Amino acid sequence: MSLDGSPYQGYLYAYPHKTAYRLLEPRPRLSEVWANEPTSSLFAYVHIPFCEIRCGFCNLFTRTRPPAEQVTAYLAQLERQARAVRDALGGQPSFARLAIGGGTPTYLSAPELRQLFAIIGETLGASAIPATVETSPATATPDRLAVLAEHGVTRVSIGVQSFLESEARAAVRPQKPSEVQSALETIRAGDVPSLNLDLIYGIDGQTRESWQQSLTQALSWRPEEIFLYPLYVRPLTGLGRRAATIADWDTQRLELYRHAVDVLEDAGYVQDSMRQFRRADAPADDAPDYTCQDDGMVGLGCGARSYTRDLHYSFDYAVSVPQVRAVIEDYIERPADDFRYAEFGFHLDEGEQRRRWLVKSLLRADGIDAAAYRARFGTRHDEDFPQLPELAERGWLEPGLERLTADGLARSDAIGPWLVSGPVRAAMAAHTLR
Repeated sequence: MSLDGSPYQGYLYAYPHKTAYRLLEPRPRLSEVWANEPTSSLFAYVHIPFCEIRCGFCNLFTRTRPPAEQVTAYLAQLERQARAVRDALGGQPSFARLAIGGGTPTYLSAPELRQLFAIIGETLGASAIPATVETSPATATPDRLAVLAEHGVTRVSIGVQSFLESEARAAVRPQKPSEVQSALETIRAGDVPSLNLDLIYGIDGQTRESWQQSLTQALSWRPEEIFLYPLYVRPLTGLGRRAATIADWDTQRLELYRHAVDVLEDAGYVQDSMRQFRRADAPADDAPDYTCQDDGMVGLGCGARSYTRDLHYSFDYAVSVPQVRAVIEDYIERPADDFRYAEFGFHLDEGEQRRRWLVKSLLRADGIDAAAYRARFGTRHDEDFPQLPELAERGWLEPGLERLTADGLARSDAIGPWLVSGPVRAAMAAHTLR
């Protein structure tokens, strides 16, 4: 990867990406995978692979409008998996945080959501902890939001993307402004303390003025967090199928991004990463700190990943509609004993563990904790990664080689892919996207 190319080469939200995962042969037992892992501050992630629509930019693992019987079967299988995972973890693991994503978890009905929380609480004991649930304008209904509040959900994240109907339509996201308004009123009227709004910039036809309209409307709700995503046109998605060739709109996206940074800073928001902005006066939760560089994650559901220090694992990965359906059906039909094993994954040697720590830290606004890195690995991050001065020479990394500059944060989606190791890059390149 070249730093001289597009600033938008890929969102490195996890390292390594699931396209680097391969079938594990033989399949390791989860009890062995977790045997020597710390389990006092785990992250629980539960994946619901269902949505009412699939947006044009979406490459998430999800199916639209599944038959009711498939949803019922999925929840039943989720409970079987949760019991197997609980047994594999042994003892009584402690969870610091819970996230329920997808898909759209609130595609589930209110009774189905209650069933989901019962599974999580009874099998993993992951209750009474800070919890995030993703929702959408069409599914953020009073009865569903009431279930979230009943179960102590502390944060609801809603993908609005644009407050302008024409831009939402251009992103193949059919939603009405009145529907968005109603959803936000419902969330704010409930007992969930933290609201996150997702917005997208770089939509066809979007201008600085129309982007400002979305920012202004978003800020009128005083969300505790705002995530800003550059539009990507990815293979096998709705927009990807439409666009054989796409004009280079990097300049537009960078301008819209910089404008948003200024607007949000003026409105009292603190930038935590290229995408995440947090209202400075928003109350913090009192949960134990979860450090994604060091603490493990337990994933439930066919699209969820799990990770320990040296093994990341999941089920098969797909994007196209037929293949996603096939993976969901395979998950539902599995014997319960299958969930005692890891199936697809990537083994991280010590070099990859160092690189993961670097990537996950460097792309945050507060950067690398050099002392914590030395305590964990016994070496210096700037010696382990001698390419870092190149970022400083470009003005993208501060001279201490620990924090990205403002220009560096803006180019996180080029810096992240640039830091990917050769073996991971080769595995990703060899993956056949389905």
